[in-house]
Amino acid sequence: MKKLEDLVRPSILAFESYKSGRELYDQNKACVLLDANESPNNQPLNRYPDPLQRKVKAALAPMKRVSEDQLFLANGSDEAIDVIYRCFCTPGKDNVIAIEPTYARYKAEALINEIEYRPVLLDEDFQVKCYDLLAEMDSNTKVIWICSPNNPTGNSIDRTEIERVLKQFQGIVVVDEAYSDFSSIPSLRTELNDYPNLIILNTFSIAWGCASVNLGVAYASKEIINIMNKVKYPYNVNEVTQREILNILGRTSDVAKSVIQILEERTRVMNAVEELPYCQRVFTSDANFFLARFDNGPAVYEYLKQKGIMVRDRNHVPLCENCLRITIGTKAENTALISALRQYE
Repeated sequence: MKKLEDLVRPSILAFESYKSGRELYDQNKACVLLDANESPNNQPLNRYPDPLQRKVKAALAPMKRVSEDQLFLANGSDEAIDVIYRCFCTPGKDNVIAIEPTYARYKAEALINEIEYRPVLLDEDFQVKCYDLLAEMDSNTKVIWICSPNNPTGNSIDRTEIERVLKQFQGIVVVDEAYSDFSSIPSLRTELNDYPNLIILNTFSIAWGCASVNLGVAYASKEIINIMNKVKYPYNVNEVTQREILNILGRTSDVAKSVIQILEERTRVMNAVEELPYCQRVFTSDANFFLARFDNGPAVYEYLKQKGIMVRDRNHVPLCENCLRITIGTKAENTALISALRQYE
């Protein structure tokens, strides 16, 4: 890759980052806190949270086989996406490349940050070649976005092609593995030391069942994490979220059981939908959802909506005409979906 200082926005390199008082001392030793203009009352909510989420990182790092300084915690993955734009992309000048279709927030954050967004259409198997992505590149291309398993298609992008991009692209490659807990393909997270231009995104919202606390995670080199910490808001992850995540990190066996249950139900629901006479195709999935094409997807969507069953209409998304994205729920919810679909005329 290029030198990191050649990829980071010059204005970000130049400014001295703000450090809150909570970053300047050992929290285990300090006992009289008179530095942050907090109220002394209403404990424990009266104190600002740890801006670097050190307890969470200390618990998470060994589980994920990374070092604590390779971790960035965010107010949801969307914050991590926004921070990446603000670290590396100069508004009105730089551009990014992404597969299409994919998670819509990559494009939304590009528009918000005034960054040119260059989509590359997937093939009929929802795959992409390295050379197709690099063909869109120019001297101002800073980031390539690859969601794998992809949303809304559900499939994993060919690992060989991702590795080719990592080796041949001189900028930052972001691989969003939000759904990787449901895939048999190993995470690229364990190869961070081999790819200094790699950022892996993940989340506690899905497999960990913590969407309401909305904690996103980025894994990258220490140098990239330092830049991201420089740009983020000082107290971007609140104390309540940090406590809840520490609690769930102590229940990994429950999370593992949940993933197994979802995978079993995914097979059951996909098989049932595939048998429907008006279903054209159920696409392969490595996620906690799957994509299915129907004779008239929008009509099926409206029918389910009237039944109080909400799925995601992807008819307007490129390559997803007449497709619905169906998330796997509880066994009872999945049974209700299957029953309703079997009654559709």
